Amino acid sequence: MANTLKLEIVTPAGTVYSEDVEMVTLPGVAGEMGILPQHVPLISQMVPGEMIVRKDGRDLFVATGEGLIEVTANRVAILTDLAIPADRIDEAKAEEARQRAEARLREKLSDEQVAAVNASLTHSLAQLRVKRRRHM
Repeated sequence: MANTLKLEIVTPAGTVYSEDVEMVTLPGVAGEMGILPQHVPLISQMVPGEMIVRKDGRDLFVATGEGLIEVTANRVAILTDLAIPADRIDEAKAEEARQRAEARLREKLSDEQVAAVNASLTHSLAQLRVKRRRHM
């Protein structure tokens, strides 16, 4: 299996993905990262955006939140607060969440509330970008 690597995605709800894949493209703090088998080891921060998982020659698109990435030669482990495949994103709910978050930001909020609302807004925007780009 030298042509694959193990991808494990863990959220607070548990393991959401654990498969052998050909390639993973991730949104990192320094930009998009492509990870292939035998990649050099690294640890990095993931930012909200779109992850592309190539398995059996097909691409799976996933909306992601913030997280940590650990890469070894044959494994990619991701700890994140959001990982939703494009085909499971409810565009109407994500749009509603975006609108609610933007409305809340116009209110007088504590620093903690602003951080929570910004996280919600970031999650809904990531989902909308992935869903709308993929037209699923």
